[in-house]
Amino acid sequence: MSAPATQDLWISAFLEAQAAELGAATNTLLAYGRDLKDFGAWLDRRNAGFEAADQGMIEAYLIDCDAQGLSRATRARRLSAIKQLYRFAFEEGWRSTNPAIQIKGPGRQKRLPKTLDVAEVDRLLEAARQTGRSTADKLRNTCLMEILYATGMRVTELVSLPVSSARGDPRMLLVLGKGGKERMVPLSPPARDALAAWLTIRDEAEDAAVANGGHRSRFLFPSRGKSGHLTRHRFFALIKELAVQGGVSPDKVTPHTLRHAFATHLLANGADLRSIQTLLGHADVATTEIYTHVLDERLSELVLQHHPLAKDDGRD
Repeated sequence: MSAPATQDLWISAFLEAQAAELGAATNTLLAYGRDLKDFGAWLDRRNAGFEAADQGMIEAYLIDCDAQGLSRATRARRLSAIKQLYRFAFEEGWRSTNPAIQIKGPGRQKRLPKTLDVAEVDRLLEAARQTGRSTADKLRNTCLMEILYATGMRVTELVSLPVSSARGDPRMLLVLGKGGKERMVPLSPPARDALAAWLTIRDEAEDAAVANGGHRSRFLFPSRGKSGHLTRHRFFALIKELAVQGGVSPDKVTPHTLRHAFATHLLANGADLRSIQTLLGHADVATTEIYTHVLDERLSELVLQHHPLAKDDGRD
């Protein structure tokens, strides 16, 4: 099979295959596209292309990325995109060799995820109940935060929840995660109460919209934007506002921080790793094990802060 005529066609064919065959998430596809376009532009400036690039060129590109000061994680992600592109090209017969197969990446630095203690989460939840231009805003914000902390969902999973999944006072929510994989997550009583209150006022607004010639939204958190639901970026900004309102450092707070808090607090209260893995939707339990290190670090901090022998009081 002959290779596509342009680099853009290489990228689009690769992304279509990733979406169709592997069910890659939209955000993953966008990241692959950005990384491959950057590599393609680098090759263009050297009068080369995907079809002619060899191992030396790929390695030179990675060296150039390092010289630009790109982080280890970014360089590892770009190499991953290039490796997957060339594996796909080899399997499709676009190339007779895979120039990226022997290249080793920089690896990722193992950094412990930022998390929040229970008091900080409580302040964020209280801020959600008080923040908003209207009662509807406050109920929506409370529902978002209660569900996020109760389930540990990814932000994309949360904002794109279909309203059908929330009907009937559910004890569990069905979540569509990465790669199109579904999982069930339990709702806490406060989350169920917040959900019920939000649904009442949401449905009233939807009824009014229909009466004025509009259409009902299929999303739990509808929006007039292109996506039809609250966007990740808007929720990111919202959670920063709640941090300021609740007296929590905004630098510590992101939607993913609440996911980390969910997992760390479960582990601290006796939940086993396999259960947490299932709730978070991790494909590999090794990903979940990072939270044991987070807990170890926090316990060490507690000892250093509160144990009498850890304090420098002048004793020999």
